[in-house]
Amino acid sequence: MTDQISLGMPQLPAPAYPADVRARLEEDARAIIDRYPGSRSALLPMLHLVQSEEGHVTRTGMQFCADMLGLTTAEVTAVATFYTMYRRKPSGDYQVGVCTNTLCAVMGGDAIFEELKAHLGVGNDETTADGKITLEHIECNAACDFAPVVMVNWEFFDNQTPESAKKMVDDLRAGRTVEPTRGAPLCTFKETARILAGFPDERPGAVEATGGAGPASLVGLRLAKGEKPHHRIVHPRGETSGQEGEE
Repeated sequence: MTDQISLGMPQLPAPAYPADVRARLEEDARAIIDRYPGSRSALLPMLHLVQSEEGHVTRTGMQFCADMLGLTTAEVTAVATFYTMYRRKPSGDYQVGVCTNTLCAVMGGDAIFEELKAHLGVGNDETTADGKITLEHIECNAACDFAPVVMVNWEFFDNQTPESAKKMVDDLRAGRTVEPTRGAPLCTFKETARILAGFPDERPGAVEATGGAGPASLVGLRLAKGEKPHHRIVHPRGETSGQEGEE
């Protein structure tokens, strides 16, 4: 039991990045800092940068941000712990977030989340043993018109069912290609973090594939312009895209 007793001793300083890693990150960090009139404004993308290195924001990463921006580690920690997009512990290659907010929940989000937990053998904010999937519930994916929605590394998977969600995570774990409903092709969480840090997505065709809002999101705009939808915008789950409903 003695190894579980804390004596209140201060935590040792964070270990430094290896010299080659720090040199590479410093070059990227300077590119980020140069975008802003004040260096401390670069903290959010800098946290994404260090997250892209190890898959989560480590003490080493926070110390690096503090050093580069002239901040205290307490200031960096306060920001890193406030935003849920910054992971604080090792996580999977694919962050699978199930919306459990009101509309998604009543449309099936709660059922999807419960079945994925059982199917993957993990709880909320836990990672599968193979390191592929981290499962978490999300309060809102900002896509209520496509409920229930699952996001993988912030890409949309609309109108999901427990069966489609389980197939999707099985395909991810098996290394099979998984295509989002809309948006860019999937990449790993580390690659996503680097893109969020502000560096270009250099995968062929990825930028062109990002697209815009889905048709269900734009139906109100079309109606406001006096246009009439010609067919059902979102097909009931279980129907194919060729089974259009009545106007």
